[in-house]
Amino acid sequence: MKNPMSMQGQTVLVTGAGQGVGAAVSELIVELGGNVVLLDVKEDELRALADRLGSEKATAYVGSVTDPAFVEATVRQAAEKYGAITGLVNNAGIIRTAMIEKMSKEYWDQVIDVNLTGVYLCLQTVGRHMLERIKDGDTAPAAIVNVSSVAGRRGAVGQINYAAAKSGVLGMTMAAAKEWGRHGIRVNSACFGVVSTEMTEVVRSEKFRDAYMKQIVLQRFSDPEEVAKSVVFMLSDAASYITGQHISIDGGLHIGF
Repeated sequence: MKNPMSMQGQTVLVTGAGQGVGAAVSELIVELGGNVVLLDVKEDELRALADRLGSEKATAYVGSVTDPAFVEATVRQAAEKYGAITGLVNNAGIIRTAMIEKMSKEYWDQVIDVNLTGVYLCLQTVGRHMLERIKDGDTAPAAIVNVSSVAGRRGAVGQINYAAAKSGVLGMTMAAAKEWGRHGIRVNSACFGVVSTEMTEVVRSEKFRDAYMKQIVLQRFSDPEEVAKSVVFMLSDAASYITGQHISIDGGLHIGF
């Protein structure tokens, strides 16, 4: 039996690929036989990852997901190199924390630009590429995973900008799934809880750790390699009849105690 999680012959564009979840997802895709197109603003980390994975399997593009021209050029060049982009992991994200009454317009705009508008631009551009090749008779798979968060479902203290963006990602996922389902393009969301990355250092600190741990059913934080498996599952043939869904990968944080 063929491994339903195989990524053989597939090429996936991963944003925010320089570290954390993006890097772990990229590594797993290559391990399962696929190619990766790596996007990030962090050049050193991105190029180091591309070197580890090998030039035949990975290509690095340094730039911001908020730049439409950069996103369009990346998709075009990657499609020329690999023949087709079959998957997208919309993972790039930032946080800028402040209580609502103290939240600056600058902090609001920065998070919305990357975590919501950036997701839209990448989804739209890769989606256009997928539609074009499908209409030309290409039968290669087409799957998109938008990274959301438990914050998009429950809200988050000190992160109204992040919660709003991640909630918006859920709506974007369902809209895209409805529009593109008839073309065979699947679109789902990965809703993370507390993953041990640079972005969650404050949450995992001594000050907040116990409060969060009390709400996590599995009583532990996850790591990038653990959650990457679920993301790649949604890209793979193992999830061929799943679309428009928000898969919680949070150890039960969304249901709490």
